[in-house]
Amino acid sequence: MKYPLLFFTSLIFYYSAAQEITYQSLLLNKSLTDNANAIVRKDEFSVNLHSHREMTVKQKKVVTVLNKGGNSLVNAYVFYDKNVTIKSLEARVFDMGGIEIGKIKRKEFKDVSAVDGGTLYSDSRVLYLEYTPVKYPYTIELVYEYKTLNTAFIPFWNPLDAYNLSVEQSNFTITDEAALTIRTKELNLESFKGIEKSSSGNTISYSAKNLPASKKEDYSPPLYELAPRVLFAISKFNLEGVDGVASDWLTMGKWQYDKLLTNKDILPPLIQSQMLQKVAGITDPIEKAKIVYKYVQENTRYISVQVGIGGWMPIDATTVDKVKYGDCKGLTNYTKALLKTVGVESYYSVVYAGKDKRGIDNDFASMQGNHVILNIPTNSGDTWLECTSQTLPFGFLGDFTDDRAVLVLTPDGGKIKRTPIYKEEDNHQSTISRVQIDDKGNLAGQVLVTTQGLQYDNRFHLSKSSKDDVIKHYKSYWNYVNNLTINQYTLKNDDHRISFDEEVQLSAIGYASVTGDRLIFSPNILNRNTSNPDRYKERLSPLKINRGYFDEDEFTIALPEGFIIEALPKNSSLQTAYGTYSFEIIANEDHTVTYKRQMLLKEGLHSKEQYEEFRDFIKETNKLDNAKIVLIKKTT
Repeated sequence: MKYPLLFFTSLIFYYSAAQEITYQSLLLNKSLTDNANAIVRKDEFSVNLHSHREMTVKQKKVVTVLNKGGNSLVNAYVFYDKNVTIKSLEARVFDMGGIEIGKIKRKEFKDVSAVDGGTLYSDSRVLYLEYTPVKYPYTIELVYEYKTLNTAFIPFWNPLDAYNLSVEQSNFTITDEAALTIRTKELNLESFKGIEKSSSGNTISYSAKNLPASKKEDYSPPLYELAPRVLFAISKFNLEGVDGVASDWLTMGKWQYDKLLTNKDILPPLIQSQMLQKVAGITDPIEKAKIVYKYVQENTRYISVQVGIGGWMPIDATTVDKVKYGDCKGLTNYTKALLKTVGVESYYSVVYAGKDKRGIDNDFASMQGNHVILNIPTNSGDTWLECTSQTLPFGFLGDFTDDRAVLVLTPDGGKIKRTPIYKEEDNHQSTISRVQIDDKGNLAGQVLVTTQGLQYDNRFHLSKSSKDDVIKHYKSYWNYVNNLTINQYTLKNDDHRISFDEEVQLSAIGYASVTGDRLIFSPNILNRNTSNPDRYKERLSPLKINRGYFDEDEFTIALPEGFIIEALPKNSSLQTAYGTYSFEIIANEDHTVTYKRQMLLKEGLHSKEQYEEFRDFIKETNKLDNAKIVLIKKTT
């Protein structure tokens, strides 16, 4: 038994002598491998501000990939454009013992457009490493250096930038050679051990050691809300050759308005005349705005265009009017210009789009956001327009940009406003059906589903879908109904009320189970919860219910002739901090039963200790949704 141990020890000694211990992956700290698909072994990141018009960025990053799921966590890429010069770029690959097995030079990196295929043209590109491993684990060392004229975007420190990624060592330094005065904002540092900050002269440093991986959990907040981050900005900066000075959102918004939007809203006389004719006799600004919005939806289309000042300056309104397309910046600016023509004030607004509700940082002015929408202020509040969509109703944002801080650009400067919040009761779904169950257990009937708010947002796309896709949707939505057939459907999208109606005729063979003289079935035929949140031995993250909803159901079920009710589920109700639930069953004199159900899920943030209680609530609703009615054949 001594010889294998001696051999193994010698092997480790050999590998260690041949290469830095950093690169071997035979012996790894268990605290770093738990929940991890990859480990950042070492990350040395430095930013050097030479002036407000020049910045050098260097990184040496060593990542050990433990399994297939870790391949995407290497992040071996560098962006560049005409104002970013890549001075050096290479990568090396090491086996589990730390022996170099490959070297990738810059010319071997893939060089592609930095934006998707829906982009018309762009001057942004990315060099990325495409490596297919022979076996796991393996280690990649990425080393690069680039110089940029753009100092409006200073890289931030974000050592834990993904789930299932741990960090052995991460160091970040930023040096202010030009005495520009670096502004910083630290987030979540106090929640992690092993993080240190130091400063010496004009250099600020942050370091982290032995940060464990986080496992993505059901109903957890986005990782950026939990992970350590430090943001950096300077008050005098440069973006694509345009100087800026800003230390708060008022001045930042003023700079963006003046440099990005001024003279971009000029329209040809012909379209101005046409729009004025369309709104002739209308005085209500919102009614005018509806006409303009409809015109934009019917006469333009979205296509990404990533040029101008770092992809931040919109195409001018005259060009959009001519070519009839634009990206979010161009279409928003075009709509703004049309509204100005008809006398309606509106403002170009910068937002972080996505379902996570990420907002502009209220107290840290810098270049932020990834999308643009339009704000129309009125005496009764703000109206918001998503100008890239040809289908969204007027004034409806949906879950792409709801409930978050945005930067509104006005001639007087920037203002932070909040987009609409869709409350639980707003996200309403009503399901009303009448069905018949025959003596073989077969089901047939019709259902009307009406959705509003964010539930509308999830459904109205069906009106533009093919028949095959609609039927596929229903079979997935009611996947617990075996042998389901969709016989006919009618869809009605009321974009004035922002309400969507689905009338569906359906049938299902053998819906009720036949057991001797009995039929057994669930009265909750068409809105049943079936999945439970995962259970965790030790919950790591808080519980976050990102959006709530309110469902109301009423199903009338005609019972088969020759059968009587033997057993009905007991009426039930639940009251919790996370939501409420109730159902009741009424046996009617006309040989039908009526099933009524309500479920309200509340949006909210709760401690990780409350997760099990929430999970119990969902499990109980699922159990009650599956409660059964038992019918028995009448004896003669």
